[in-house]
Amino acid sequence: MSLSEAIVTRHPNVVRIDNNLNNLVKKIELLNYINPTNIEQEKRNFFSSKYNSNPRFHYRKIDFDAHKVQQHLFSQDIDSIKDEETRNFYRDVIYDYSGLIQCIESIGKGSKFYFNSLKSFGTPTEKDVENAKFILHFEDEEYDQEMFPVFSAQEAAEYFQEFTRKYGFEFDLKYSTKISAAAMVTNSTQTLVLKKNHLFSANQLKVLANHEIGVHLVTTFNGLAQPLKIFHNGFPKNLETQEGMAVFSEYMSGCLTLYRLKELSYRVLATDSLRKGFDFRATFDLLHNEYKLNRDEAYTISLRAHRGGGFTKDYLYLTGLKKIYDAYHRGEDLNPLLAGKVTFEYVNVVNRWLEMGLADKIKYKNFAFEKNENKNVNLEFILKNLK
Repeated sequence: MSLSEAIVTRHPNVVRIDNNLNNLVKKIELLNYINPTNIEQEKRNFFSSKYNSNPRFHYRKIDFDAHKVQQHLFSQDIDSIKDEETRNFYRDVIYDYSGLIQCIESIGKGSKFYFNSLKSFGTPTEKDVENAKFILHFEDEEYDQEMFPVFSAQEAAEYFQEFTRKYGFEFDLKYSTKISAAAMVTNSTQTLVLKKNHLFSANQLKVLANHEIGVHLVTTFNGLAQPLKIFHNGFPKNLETQEGMAVFSEYMSGCLTLYRLKELSYRVLATDSLRKGFDFRATFDLLHNEYKLNRDEAYTISLRAHRGGGFTKDYLYLTGLKKIYDAYHRGEDLNPLLAGKVTFEYVNVVNRWLEMGLADKIKYKNFAFEKNENKNVNLEFILKNLK
Protein backbone atom coordinates (compact mmCIF):
# COMPACT_ATOMS: atom_id res chain seq x y z
CA MET A 1 0.00 0.00 0.00
CA SER A 2 1.42 3.41 -1.00
CA LEU A 3 1.71 6.29 1.49
CA SER A 4 -1.18 8.18 -0.13
CA GLU A 5 -3.41 5.08 -0.03
CA ALA A 6 -2.54 4.51 3.62
CA ILE A 7 -3.47 8.10 4.47
CA VAL A 8 -6.82 7.81 2.68
CA THR A 9 -7.54 4.60 4.60
CA ARG A 10 -6.60 5.98 8.01
CA HIS A 11 -7.79 9.59 7.63
CA PRO A 12 -10.50 9.59 4.92
CA ASN A 13 -12.32 12.74 6.13
CA VAL A 14 -9.11 14.80 6.34
CA VAL A 15 -8.12 13.78 2.81
CA ARG A 16 -11.62 14.42 1.44
CA ILE A 17 -11.86 17.91 2.94
CA ASP A 18 -8.26 18.72 1.97
CA ASN A 19 -9.06 17.72 -1.65
CA ASN A 20 -12.30 19.72 -1.63
CA LEU A 21 -10.49 22.82 -0.40
CA ASN A 22 -7.73 22.31 -2.97
CA ASN A 23 -10.29 22.29 -5.80
CA LEU A 24 -11.76 25.53 -4.44
CA VAL A 25 -8.62 27.55 -3.68
CA LYS A 26 -5.76 26.23 -5.86
CA LYS A 27 -6.08 29.14 -8.31
CA ILE A 28 -6.78 31.80 -5.70
CA GLU A 29 -3.52 33.72 -5.32
CA LEU A 30 -3.86 37.31 -4.15
CA LEU A 31 -0.61 38.41 -5.80
CA ASN A 32 -2.05 37.45 -9.19
CA TYR A 33 -4.67 40.18 -8.84
CA ILE A 34 -3.20 42.87 -6.58
CA ASN A 35 -0.53 44.24 -8.95
CA PRO A 36 -1.88 47.05 -11.17
CA THR A 37 -1.78 46.47 -14.93
CA ASN A 38 -0.69 50.07 -15.65
CA ILE A 39 2.20 50.57 -13.20
CA GLU A 40 4.69 52.14 -15.61
CA GLN A 41 2.18 54.48 -17.27
CA GLU A 42 0.93 55.78 -13.92
CA LYS A 43 4.49 56.24 -12.71
CA ARG A 44 5.21 58.50 -15.70
CA ASN A 45 1.95 60.41 -15.08
CA PHE A 46 2.76 60.85 -11.39
CA PHE A 47 6.23 62.20 -12.06
CA SER A 48 5.05 64.52 -14.86
CA SER A 49 2.40 65.93 -12.48
CA LYS A 50 5.27 66.83 -10.12
CA TYR A 51 3.83 64.38 -7.55
CA ASN A 52 0.51 66.23 -7.34
CA SER A 53 -1.85 63.76 -9.00
CA ASN A 54 -2.61 60.42 -7.33
CA PRO A 55 -2.11 57.43 -9.67
CA ARG A 56 -5.24 55.70 -10.99
CA PHE A 57 -4.42 52.04 -11.05
CA HIS A 58 -6.26 49.36 -13.03
CA TYR A 59 -6.42 45.69 -12.07
CA ARG A 60 -7.12 42.42 -13.83
CA LYS A 61 -10.61 41.02 -13.41
CA ILE A 62 -11.09 38.00 -11.19
CA ASP A 63 -11.73 34.80 -13.11
CA PHE A 64 -13.75 32.87 -10.52
CA ASP A 65 -17.14 33.21 -8.82
CA ALA A 66 -16.17 34.56 -5.39
CA HIS A 67 -19.63 34.11 -3.87
CA LYS A 68 -19.88 30.50 -5.01
CA VAL A 69 -16.39 29.69 -3.67
CA GLN A 70 -17.37 31.21 -0.29
CA GLN A 71 -20.50 29.06 -0.17
CA HIS A 72 -18.54 25.89 -0.90
CA LEU A 73 -15.87 26.81 1.67
CA PHE A 74 -18.36 27.04 4.49
CA SER A 75 -20.28 23.93 3.41
CA GLN A 76 -17.34 21.65 4.30
CA ASP A 77 -18.12 19.08 6.97
CA ILE A 78 -15.26 20.03 9.27
CA ASP A 79 -16.82 18.27 12.27
CA SER A 80 -16.27 14.92 10.52
CA ILE A 81 -12.53 15.23 11.23
CA LYS A 82 -11.91 13.23 14.41
CA ASP A 83 -8.57 14.70 15.49
CA GLU A 84 -9.33 17.93 17.35
CA GLU A 85 -6.11 19.76 16.43
CA THR A 86 -6.54 18.91 12.73
CA ARG A 87 -10.24 19.86 12.85
CA ASN A 88 -9.44 23.27 14.38
CA PHE A 89 -6.68 23.80 11.84
CA TYR A 90 -8.98 23.26 8.84
CA ARG A 91 -11.59 25.52 10.41
CA ASP A 92 -8.90 28.23 10.55
CA VAL A 93 -8.03 27.47 6.92
CA ILE A 94 -11.61 28.14 5.81
CA TYR A 95 -11.82 31.47 7.63
CA ASP A 96 -8.42 32.52 6.27
CA TYR A 97 -9.27 31.72 2.63
CA SER A 98 -12.63 33.39 3.02
CA GLY A 99 -10.77 36.55 4.06
CA LEU A 100 -8.39 36.31 1.09
CA ILE A 101 -11.31 35.93 -1.31
CA GLN A 102 -12.89 39.05 0.20
CA CYS A 103 -9.57 40.85 -0.39
CA ILE A 104 -9.46 39.78 -4.06
CA GLU A 105 -13.12 40.67 -4.58
CA SER A 106 -12.62 44.22 -3.27
CA ILE A 107 -9.32 45.11 -5.07
CA GLY A 108 -9.53 48.66 -6.40
CA LYS A 109 -12.50 49.51 -4.17
CA GLY A 110 -10.67 51.83 -1.78
CA SER A 111 -11.44 51.49 1.93
CA LYS A 112 -13.41 48.29 1.36
CA PHE A 113 -10.21 46.57 0.23
CA TYR A 114 -8.18 48.23 3.01
CA PHE A 115 -10.45 46.88 5.75
CA ASN A 116 -10.37 43.41 4.21
CA SER A 117 -6.57 43.66 4.08
CA LEU A 118 -6.55 44.58 7.78
CA LYS A 119 -8.54 41.44 8.59
CA SER A 120 -6.15 39.21 6.66
CA PHE A 121 -2.79 40.85 7.38
CA GLY A 122 -3.17 43.32 10.24
CA THR A 123 -1.28 46.61 10.49
CA PRO A 124 2.00 47.68 12.14
CA THR A 125 1.96 48.16 15.90
CA GLU A 126 3.79 51.04 17.59
CA LYS A 127 6.57 48.54 18.36
CA ASP A 128 6.88 47.67 14.67
CA VAL A 129 7.15 51.37 13.76
CA GLU A 130 9.76 51.91 16.48
CA ASN A 131 11.79 48.96 15.14
CA ALA A 132 11.68 50.48 11.64
CA LYS A 133 12.84 53.88 12.91
CA PHE A 134 15.58 52.22 14.98
CA ILE A 135 16.97 50.65 11.79
CA LEU A 136 16.70 53.90 9.83
CA HIS A 137 18.80 55.87 12.30
CA PHE A 138 21.91 53.85 11.39
CA GLU A 139 24.28 55.51 8.93
CA ASP A 140 24.22 54.16 5.38
CA GLU A 141 27.02 51.78 4.46
CA GLU A 142 29.37 52.56 1.60
CA TYR A 143 28.03 51.68 -1.84
CA ASP A 144 30.36 48.95 -3.09
CA GLN A 145 30.74 47.44 -6.55
CA GLU A 146 28.15 44.72 -5.86
CA MET A 147 25.38 47.29 -5.34
CA PHE A 148 25.43 48.89 -8.80
CA PRO A 149 22.53 47.79 -11.06
CA VAL A 150 24.12 46.51 -14.26
CA PHE A 151 22.48 43.12 -15.06
CA SER A 152 19.47 42.81 -17.38
CA ALA A 153 16.45 40.62 -16.65
CA GLN A 154 17.76 38.07 -19.16
CA GLU A 155 21.14 37.93 -17.40
CA ALA A 156 19.30 37.60 -14.08
CA ALA A 157 17.33 34.66 -15.49
CA GLU A 158 20.56 32.87 -16.41
CA TYR A 159 21.93 33.49 -12.89
CA PHE A 160 18.77 32.09 -11.25
CA GLN A 161 18.72 29.01 -13.48
CA GLU A 162 22.35 28.28 -12.61
CA PHE A 163 21.63 28.87 -8.90
CA THR A 164 18.73 26.37 -9.02
CA ARG A 165 20.78 23.46 -10.36
CA LYS A 166 21.84 22.42 -6.85
CA TYR A 167 18.18 22.20 -5.82
CA GLY A 168 17.11 19.81 -8.57
CA PHE A 169 13.69 21.21 -9.39
CA GLU A 170 12.53 23.04 -12.51
CA PHE A 171 10.34 26.15 -12.69
CA ASP A 172 8.86 28.34 -15.39
CA LEU A 173 10.35 31.78 -15.96
CA LYS A 174 8.46 34.82 -17.26
CA TYR A 175 9.07 38.54 -17.72
CA SER A 176 6.51 41.20 -16.86
CA THR A 177 6.12 44.98 -16.62
CA LYS A 178 3.10 44.50 -14.34
CA ILE A 179 4.78 43.58 -11.06
CA SER A 180 5.82 45.97 -8.30
CA ALA A 181 8.82 43.91 -7.14
CA ALA A 182 11.99 43.06 -9.08
CA ALA A 183 10.97 39.40 -8.94
CA MET A 184 8.18 37.27 -7.50
CA VAL A 185 7.13 33.63 -7.36
CA THR A 186 3.69 32.51 -8.51
CA ASN A 187 3.05 29.51 -6.29
CA SER A 188 0.12 28.02 -8.24
CA THR A 189 2.10 27.78 -11.51
CA GLN A 190 5.64 27.31 -10.08
CA THR A 191 6.78 30.38 -11.99
CA LEU A 192 9.48 32.93 -11.24
CA VAL A 193 8.41 36.29 -12.71
CA LEU A 194 11.09 38.93 -13.38
CA LYS A 195 10.47 42.62 -13.91
CA LYS A 196 11.20 43.04 -17.60
CA ASN A 197 12.99 46.41 -17.72
CA HIS A 198 14.67 46.20 -14.32
CA LEU A 199 18.45 46.34 -13.88
CA PHE A 200 19.79 44.05 -11.15
CA SER A 201 22.93 44.51 -9.04
CA ALA A 202 25.18 41.56 -8.16
CA ASN A 203 23.97 41.79 -4.57
CA GLN A 204 20.32 41.87 -5.62
CA LEU A 205 20.81 38.72 -7.71
CA LYS A 206 22.15 36.92 -4.65
CA VAL A 207 19.38 38.35 -2.46
CA LEU A 208 16.62 37.29 -4.87
CA ALA A 209 18.15 33.85 -5.45
CA ASN A 210 18.22 33.07 -1.73
CA HIS A 211 14.84 34.73 -1.12
CA GLU A 212 12.73 33.63 -4.10
CA ILE A 213 14.38 30.31 -4.93
CA GLY A 214 15.89 29.29 -1.58
CA VAL A 215 12.59 29.78 0.28
CA HIS A 216 9.59 30.60 -1.93
CA LEU A 217 10.28 27.98 -4.61
CA VAL A 218 11.66 25.46 -2.10
CA THR A 219 8.43 25.70 -0.08
CA THR A 220 6.38 25.54 -3.29
CA PHE A 221 8.01 22.28 -4.40
CA ASN A 222 8.12 20.83 -0.87
CA GLY A 223 4.42 21.61 -0.59
CA LEU A 224 3.69 19.81 -3.86
CA ALA A 225 5.53 16.74 -2.54
CA GLN A 226 3.40 16.53 0.63
CA PRO A 227 0.40 14.17 0.82
CA LEU A 228 -1.96 16.97 1.93
CA LYS A 229 -2.50 19.77 -0.58
CA ILE A 230 -2.86 22.48 2.08
CA PHE A 231 0.96 22.49 2.30
CA HIS A 232 1.07 23.84 -1.25
CA ASN A 233 -2.02 26.07 -1.10
CA GLY A 234 -0.88 27.63 2.16
CA PHE A 235 -1.53 27.49 5.89
CA PRO A 236 -3.57 30.32 7.46
CA LYS A 237 -1.69 33.64 7.64
CA ASN A 238 1.54 32.09 6.33
CA LEU A 239 2.87 35.26 4.72
CA GLU A 240 4.76 36.55 7.79
CA THR A 241 6.53 33.20 8.22
CA GLN A 242 7.30 32.76 4.51
CA GLU A 243 8.69 36.28 4.06
CA GLY A 244 10.52 36.09 7.39
CA MET A 245 12.17 32.85 6.27
CA ALA A 246 12.99 34.37 2.88
CA VAL A 247 14.73 37.44 4.36
CA PHE A 248 16.43 35.20 6.94
CA SER A 249 17.80 33.20 4.00
CA GLU A 250 19.35 36.43 2.72
CA TYR A 251 20.92 36.98 6.16
CA MET A 252 22.29 33.42 6.44
CA SER A 253 23.79 33.54 2.92
CA GLY A 254 25.66 36.76 3.76
CA CYS A 255 23.90 39.04 1.27
CA LEU A 256 21.50 40.89 3.60
CA THR A 257 22.61 44.52 3.81
CA LEU A 258 21.67 47.53 5.90
CA TYR A 259 20.31 49.03 2.67
CA ARG A 260 17.93 46.08 2.34
CA LEU A 261 16.89 46.28 6.02
CA LYS A 262 16.15 49.96 5.53
CA GLU A 263 14.02 49.12 2.48
CA LEU A 264 11.94 46.79 4.68
CA SER A 265 11.72 49.56 7.30
CA TYR A 266 10.40 52.07 4.76
CA ARG A 267 7.74 49.51 3.87
CA VAL A 268 6.65 49.45 7.53
CA LEU A 269 6.34 53.25 7.54
CA ALA A 270 4.43 53.22 4.25
CA THR A 271 2.01 50.60 5.61
CA ASP A 272 1.60 52.61 8.81
CA SER A 273 0.76 55.70 6.73
CA LEU A 274 -2.40 53.89 5.54
CA ARG A 275 -3.62 53.73 9.14
CA LYS A 276 -3.12 57.48 9.38
CA GLY A 277 -5.26 58.06 6.30
CA PHE A 278 -2.44 59.09 3.94
CA ASP A 279 -3.17 59.00 0.22
CA PHE A 280 -0.51 57.95 -2.31
CA ARG A 281 0.89 61.48 -2.59
CA ALA A 282 1.27 61.84 1.18
CA THR A 283 3.04 58.49 1.55
CA PHE A 284 5.36 59.37 -1.33
CA ASP A 285 6.02 62.78 0.25
CA LEU A 286 6.88 61.12 3.59
CA LEU A 287 9.43 58.83 1.96
CA HIS A 288 10.85 61.18 -0.65
CA ASN A 289 10.92 64.53 1.14
CA GLU A 290 11.08 63.63 4.83
CA TYR A 291 13.25 60.51 4.61
CA LYS A 292 15.14 61.61 1.46
CA LEU A 293 14.52 58.37 -0.40
CA ASN A 294 15.08 58.74 -4.15
CA ARG A 295 11.90 59.16 -6.15
CA ASP A 296 11.94 55.75 -7.88
CA GLU A 297 12.28 53.86 -4.61
CA ALA A 298 9.74 56.12 -2.90
CA TYR A 299 7.28 55.47 -5.73
CA THR A 300 7.76 51.68 -5.63
CA ILE A 301 7.29 51.46 -1.85
CA SER A 302 4.26 53.77 -1.99
CA LEU A 303 2.82 51.64 -4.80
CA ARG A 304 3.28 48.45 -2.79
CA ALA A 305 1.35 49.97 0.13
CA HIS A 306 -1.45 51.67 -1.85
CA ARG A 307 -2.17 49.00 -4.49
CA GLY A 308 -5.65 47.58 -4.30
CA GLY A 309 -6.83 50.41 -2.05
CA GLY A 310 -4.39 49.90 0.84
CA PHE A 311 -2.40 46.66 1.07
CA THR A 312 -1.01 46.24 4.60
CA LYS A 313 1.09 43.08 4.20
CA ASP A 314 4.50 44.75 3.70
CA TYR A 315 5.24 45.33 7.39
CA LEU A 316 5.29 41.54 7.91
CA TYR A 317 8.72 41.10 6.27
CA LEU A 318 10.42 42.73 9.26
CA THR A 319 8.26 41.13 11.96
CA GLY A 320 8.70 37.74 10.25
CA LEU A 321 12.48 38.16 10.05
CA LYS A 322 12.69 38.90 13.79
CA LYS A 323 10.58 35.84 14.67
CA ILE A 324 12.71 33.50 12.55
CA TYR A 325 16.00 35.09 13.70
CA ASP A 326 15.02 34.59 17.35
CA ALA A 327 13.83 31.01 16.71
CA TYR A 328 17.14 30.15 15.02
CA HIS A 329 19.15 31.58 17.91
CA ARG A 330 17.02 29.59 20.36
CA GLY A 331 18.18 26.50 18.47
CA GLU A 332 14.77 25.65 16.99
CA ASP A 333 14.57 23.45 13.89
CA LEU A 334 13.49 25.53 10.87
CA ASN A 335 13.02 22.57 8.52
CA PRO A 336 9.31 22.05 9.35
CA LEU A 337 8.76 25.63 8.15
CA LEU A 338 10.12 24.61 4.74
CA ALA A 339 7.59 21.78 4.34
CA GLY A 340 5.30 24.06 2.33
CA LYS A 341 3.56 27.39 2.81
CA VAL A 342 3.64 26.78 6.54
CA THR A 343 2.96 29.23 9.39
CA PHE A 344 5.30 29.53 12.41
CA GLU A 345 2.30 29.41 14.77
CA TYR A 346 1.14 26.08 13.26
CA VAL A 347 4.46 24.24 13.37
CA ASN A 348 2.96 21.99 16.09
CA VAL A 349 0.40 20.85 13.47
CA VAL A 350 3.20 19.90 11.05
CA ASN A 351 5.00 17.93 13.77
CA ARG A 352 1.76 16.21 14.79
CA TRP A 353 1.03 15.26 11.17
CA LEU A 354 4.53 13.82 10.81
CA GLU A 355 3.69 11.49 13.72
CA MET A 356 0.24 10.68 12.27
CA GLY A 357 1.62 9.96 8.80
CA LEU A 358 -0.20 12.96 7.30
CA ALA A 359 3.08 14.73 6.42
CA ASP A 360 6.48 13.76 5.03
CA LYS A 361 9.92 15.10 5.85
CA ILE A 362 11.01 17.85 3.47
CA LYS A 363 12.29 16.87 0.03
CA TYR A 364 14.26 20.09 -0.61
CA LYS A 365 16.26 22.02 1.97
CA ASN A 366 17.57 25.56 2.04
CA PHE A 367 21.34 25.40 1.64
CA ALA A 368 21.83 28.84 3.20
CA PHE A 369 20.51 27.53 6.53
CA GLU A 370 23.45 25.12 6.87
CA LYS A 371 25.97 27.81 7.86
CA ASN A 372 25.70 31.44 8.95
CA GLU A 373 27.67 33.46 6.38
CA ASN A 374 26.73 36.89 7.77
CA LYS A 375 29.84 38.97 8.50
CA ASN A 376 28.08 42.30 9.07
CA VAL A 377 28.35 43.18 12.78
CA ASN A 378 25.95 46.12 12.37
CA LEU A 379 23.23 43.79 11.09
CA GLU A 380 23.86 41.35 13.93
CA PHE A 381 23.50 44.17 16.46
CA ILE A 382 20.31 45.46 14.85
CA LEU A 383 18.57 42.07 14.57
CA LYS A 384 19.52 41.15 18.14
CA ASN A 385 18.11 44.40 19.50
CA LEU A 386 14.81 44.65 17.61
CA LYS A 387 11.92 44.54 20.09
